[in-house]
Amino acid sequence: MAASAPVLRIRDLNAFYGESHVLHGVDLEVAEGEVVTLLGRNGSGRTSTLRSILGLVGRRTGSIEIRGRETVGMAPHRIARLGVGYCPEERGIFASLTAEENLLLLPKVGDAGMSVQEIYAMFPNLEERRRSPGTRLSGGEQQMLAMARILRAGARLLLLDEITEGLAPVIVQALGRVVLQLRERGYTVVLVEQNFRFAAPLADRHFLVEHGRIVDMIPRDALSSRTEQLHRFLGV
Repeated sequence: MAASAPVLRIRDLNAFYGESHVLHGVDLEVAEGEVVTLLGRNGSGRTSTLRSILGLVGRRTGSIEIRGRETVGMAPHRIARLGVGYCPEERGIFASLTAEENLLLLPKVGDAGMSVQEIYAMFPNLEERRRSPGTRLSGGEQQMLAMARILRAGARLLLLDEITEGLAPVIVQALGRVVLQLRERGYTVVLVEQNFRFAAPLADRHFLVEHGRIVDMIPRDALSSRTEQLHRFLGV
């Protein structure tokens, strides 16, 4: 783990959708340049944690600090401008726009945005399909574009939700290489995943989420001794 102060510090986070209490006292810290995963079954609270960080739930209590700034009570667009990028499971590609128009659409949220050429070097498929409308992109290309947009916008804290869901193995491998490149460049990544084989080599730490709580944390160097526990936890 990086030695710097946490980019993200969550304390006693409770979150609600209407009357539904979905997160119950979540505590989490992520350091600059760290890749962490939130592992758990569907409905465990992993996506709700990402959405809570961005203020996309009905109500939040507790504390969420991003680079030392308290964001509970802050509007989502202001949170994004702290350099936070969210890649939702549904991707949100604009079907009537070309791949490149989608890429250029988002406003800047930081000064560290990648250039279009840097994006195309990282995602060569997108350069080949840059003039194709969103409706003509494969699921893997749409996922690459969703990730590329937040990198272009300048986000340095990346919240990635189930980026491998339903994708072919060759695309999953390509996305794994991208996450490793981002880690080498010092990006901070919070990755929601069910695909443990994908997540295991990428992350510094794995947080286990169950019933809206973080119930355990497994560092990278302890994975080999706790694989059976993880398989039981994830039901694989």
